[in-house]
Amino acid sequence: MRTDVNIAVLGLGWMGQAHSRSARRIPMHFPDRAAEPHLTVCADPDPEARRRATEDFGFARATGDWREAVAADDVDVVWVTAPNMLHVEMIEAATAAGKAVFSEKPVGGRPEHVLTAHGSAAAAGVRTGVGYCYLWAPLVLHARNLIASGELGEITHYRGRFLSMYGSDPRGLLTWRYKHEMAGYGVSSDILSHAVSLAQFLVGPISEVVGMANTTIGQRPLPTGASSHYALGQPGDPTGTVENEDFASMLCRFEEGATGTFEASRTVVGPESQNAFEIYGTKGSLIWNLERMNELQYYRASDALETGYTTIYGGDRFPFHGAFVPGQANSIGFEDLIAIQDHAFLEALVTGGPFAPSFEEACDVVSVQQALIDSWGSRCWQPVVDIKQGG
Repeated sequence: MRTDVNIAVLGLGWMGQAHSRSARRIPMHFPDRAAEPHLTVCADPDPEARRRATEDFGFARATGDWREAVAADDVDVVWVTAPNMLHVEMIEAATAAGKAVFSEKPVGGRPEHVLTAHGSAAAAGVRTGVGYCYLWAPLVLHARNLIASGELGEITHYRGRFLSMYGSDPRGLLTWRYKHEMAGYGVSSDILSHAVSLAQFLVGPISEVVGMANTTIGQRPLPTGASSHYALGQPGDPTGTVENEDFASMLCRFEEGATGTFEASRTVVGPESQNAFEIYGTKGSLIWNLERMNELQYYRASDALETGYTTIYGGDRFPFHGAFVPGQANSIGFEDLIAIQDHAFLEALVTGGPFAPSFEEACDVVSVQQALIDSWGSRCWQPVVDIKQGG
């Protein structure tokens, strides 16, 4: 027997659209589901977005007032997909109304915002989820199983990176992602958080960090209206100042003793969406890169030294993959990860089962981010202190 779950989506931008499509697709890909998702209401200040919500995405209704959507009696769960600095107010209102909340990362623009969101959800006793969607890639799940089974031996080093070109062109518009009042921090929230969440998921907690940050492109053309962060201005357009970091790097030590290095940039030229990790152990190593999401490189020290890495291709032998395509080496894509993640959250919601990452794990990520930010000022190693414990 299935349980109906009525969904409100706050913001029909890129991720709002992705989650809305996910809700429509879940019944097609997961016939044995316990949750039956319904797109009940979309909130967006843009009239065209509201038109698309009902006509193209199939929402029952749309509104320009997100508070109306959050308070609606026929809404069970709220997806928060608005700009970062709006997250906390929306989450506080949703949890106060007794709604479960799934928020896109980083749950606010600064580490303390995640703590506030976590506290409001805990006080209300509602379920939460966070959009660290790459944890749900079938081959990432396989990598975790290999590590947990001891196939790599003792983990000695982790290299994580998220290098993206979305801000590499100086003509890229000064959208909300580059402004303190809407985004908060830059790449340390936007994309380094994905790399840190992967590392904690695969290897475990990080105990201390030191790092640096830089704003590579200091001025960008001003947008004239609602614009994607992939949109470009023209020569001679008026410009404004980029207010957060384009680049961040980090050295770290994991609680279990492994060392780590991390890099994140939105202005490099070359890597288009290189969310990647390399994990080195005493018995082997693994390499995964989002740009080749359906391939995992595996090296076993027990093999002859001349063999090099073996490519493991994605396929229906791995978790969730077969819900989208059968067989081996038939690829799945980014929005399939969103559908897997959303399905898992909704199933946990109606069955009472566990779900992670929740706001709890989001606090773990920003505890690392806060230590990194502290190191920018001190230029020294900083301990990672659980933000929930007053660190």
